[in-house]
Amino acid sequence: MIAAPISDVLPESVLVAHLLRQASQPLTAATRARLAQALLDWFTAGWSAQDMPAAATLRGLAQTLMPGAGEAALFGGQGATPLAAGFANAGIAHLREIDDAHRAAMLHPGVVAITPVLALASSLGLTHERAARAIVAGYEVALRLGEALGARHAGLFHATATAGAVGAAAAAGMALGLDAPRLHHALGIAATQAAGLWQLVDDDAHESKSLHPAFAVRNGMTAAFAARAGLPGARAFFTGRRGMYAALAGEGPLAAVAEGLDAPERLHTATIKAWPACAMLFTPLDATRALIEEHRIGAADVQAMEIEIFPHALKIAGVQWPARPAEASFCLRYLLAVLLEKGGVLGIADTEAPDLDSPSLRALAARMQVRPNEEFQRAFPQRRPSRVTLMLRDGRQISAYRDLRRGDPEDPYNWAGLQQRMRSFAPAMDEAQAAALVRWCEGFTSPAQDALPCAPAGALFGAA
Repeated sequence: MIAAPISDVLPESVLVAHLLRQASQPLTAATRARLAQALLDWFTAGWSAQDMPAAATLRGLAQTLMPGAGEAALFGGQGATPLAAGFANAGIAHLREIDDAHRAAMLHPGVVAITPVLALASSLGLTHERAARAIVAGYEVALRLGEALGARHAGLFHATATAGAVGAAAAAGMALGLDAPRLHHALGIAATQAAGLWQLVDDDAHESKSLHPAFAVRNGMTAAFAARAGLPGARAFFTGRRGMYAALAGEGPLAAVAEGLDAPERLHTATIKAWPACAMLFTPLDATRALIEEHRIGAADVQAMEIEIFPHALKIAGVQWPARPAEASFCLRYLLAVLLEKGGVLGIADTEAPDLDSPSLRALAARMQVRPNEEFQRAFPQRRPSRVTLMLRDGRQISAYRDLRRGDPEDPYNWAGLQQRMRSFAPAMDEAQAAALVRWCEGFTSPAQDALPCAPAGALFGAA
């Protein structure tokens, strides 16, 4: 059973108290609208990947590890147990690299905050309001801890799998209705299971990256149930002598854990991704598209190309040329070559079934020089600076600089734009399915629906 009360002086205790206090406040119209956007983004990511062979592998793996039928919906599959659905849906929603991101925390928050709540919605009989509170808490914890861990951590670990595991525990714990001591223990249990090495990138194992959020959600959900059952967790799980910050190469601002608690929910600070690629590469993609649109140029006009970028981007997305489709989203040369050849368009098909042997794409990539810029690195992670310079065959030299990304809080999507993005990234969705999904997400914007059951029907997941 749970032992002595947890000290209120720990930053971790302050964070837990903040989550419960935040959950007791009315949901503002702005938060409701932003939550609906996050949900639509999450469903878009899952729908876009549900027919991939890797999605079938994840569904099969979930059934092997956590067998049995259940009420929890699966992207592209039959109902499963909550833990199996959480595992599979988290992995599937991350396959396309289009799930939301965050500049300072350097992780994907929606996949760890939303997935466990919707996996539990049927079995717990969650209302819209209870689900909303749990999702907001998941974002809050994952993003605060990710920001505190900082860039050194993010160069070694996938923060979606580390801070994300604790965020998933917060979301699941709030969904379960844990009190403060048990919620704290849930976060502490999850923290001891936080892992996700970027060595998989160095060893060309990109296909396994989707397991990072899958394990994070599984571990976070398990931690919440373990705490409910009375098992204790590490109390100083983040700031302790052998806590996450010390053990996992933390170097960011520790104040992010438990200060600035009167700020708007961290949910508002996430980025909705504009490109089906690693978010580290977005500013050069945005800059190149701006040059294409402003100067009406294409691949045939480019004599040479120079891309300056913050060095951290190349630690995560430094593939020289893809050897397999899973690497396409992490190769700047490939993505820029496609963007130039297709007149500013980069679609799901370009990373799902990339033409890696294309002579024209390879020739264009060979004319690109990627330069890490240490001055740009000093602005990271709050900014993601890059400069793209094109030397054109007519003798002109043109350049564009970007340090913020389309979809960042400073340049957000509106609701109509998000629906267009959904149809672009999930072309298999028909009009009726799209309309039903939009209506379901919009339900979270109305206080009149707070008491209604949250559990989304399998049809919203494209269930088989």
